[in-house]
Amino acid sequence: MTDAEWAVVRPLLPVPGWLRGRGGQPEAYCHRAILDAIRYLVDNGIKWRAMPGDFPPWDRVYAFFRRWRDHLLVKEFHDRLRARVREKSGRDVEPTAGVIDSQSVKADAVVGSDSRGFDGGKLVNGRKRHVVVDTLGLLLGVMVTAADTGDRAAAQVLLGQVADAHHRLELVWADGGYTGPLVEHCLTALALVLAIVKRSDDMRGFVVLPKRWIVERLFAHLMRTRRLARDFERGTTSAEAMIYWSMTLLMTRRLARPHPQRA
Repeated sequence: MTDAEWAVVRPLLPVPGWLRGRGGQPEAYCHRAILDAIRYLVDNGIKWRAMPGDFPPWDRVYAFFRRWRDHLLVKEFHDRLRARVREKSGRDVEPTAGVIDSQSVKADAVVGSDSRGFDGGKLVNGRKRHVVVDTLGLLLGVMVTAADTGDRAAAQVLLGQVADAHHRLELVWADGGYTGPLVEHCLTALALVLAIVKRSDDMRGFVVLPKRWIVERLFAHLMRTRRLARDFERGTTSAEAMIYWSMTLLMTRRLARPHPQRA
């Protein structure tokens, strides 16, 4: 991180338990060094044991990653950054509209058969990332499943989680794969309007569809972080944590930019 990024990040970090007087051993390494190591791993796609010597030992970095993953601290940190980005963009902290979609990615050999599958539509053997983003393309919720999991079944669970966390959410755009009983379920059980943005039959080639391009831009960002170009994580919780860490890269860079000069 640059000094400008660290100035933004430092006040948003969760406070360790030993600083709150809840006991525990003080950490031996600076949070900035640990965060830089995790961000380096996510951005460059290296193995844990290939951590450069400029960073703390790989096992200490992984222990930090695992602790933040298991206690949902990475999600808390991510959500604080998202709130700051929305405020800087002149938006309310809580979104009222979002977009849902999924992405199938190939899985590495370390991914077990219990969490991998074959997506017949995309011809991908691996896992599927189900995401909900706001209108700025920022992540609201993510769920990683086997690639053979249906979009509607996963969306029913994911939208329930997102609706519980964001009470002002009223409208979610989706593609034609989310039609059917899911639309009625969202309206009656979650008080959400699921608007289907369909592709016209007379369209040829690549066409940018309204609202749906927002979530596609998120997938493009995830694929630029090399750790996410293929799923290398043994568990789905680690895969979801890697996505949150990838989004922190994007948001800290946005927050560190100087405000544009207005005429």
